[in-house]
Amino acid sequence: MHIEPIVDSTFDYPFKITQEEVQRFADLTGDNNPIHLDAEYAATTAFKKPIIHGMLGATVFTKVLGTQFPGFGSIYVKQTLEFLRPMFVETDYKAVFTIQSINPDKHLAEISTEIVDVTTNKVITKGVATMINKEKF
Repeated sequence: MHIEPIVDSTFDYPFKITQEEVQRFADLTGDNNPIHLDAEYAATTAFKKPIIHGMLGATVFTKVLGTQFPGFGSIYVKQTLEFLRPMFVETDYKAVFTIQSINPDKHLAEISTEIVDVTTNKVITKGVATMINKEKF
């Protein structure tokens, strides 16, 4: 599906993250905090089960912005993030993107980025991406 990048246009991307992906992210980054990897340890926390690294969840933003909306040619300038709720493996989420503003002289766009729990409809992570794309903005 192609969506023209204009102010207020939106794009949704459904996804879920597996425990194997959490382990691979921990291996790659060195963040082996047991809250992400050890179910017995996580059971003793307020979350009661392992949570996904917040930054792993946020990688969905770069995937979509760089490949689908607005897509190839996009370069990150900035990304703000607020982690409002924990993410859990094998849970249905959707990333929601909305173009807030476009500066055609600089080929810049500000795009709101959210991760939403599909079941509860609660926002889990939110922020704003600033992107350059000389072909689309």
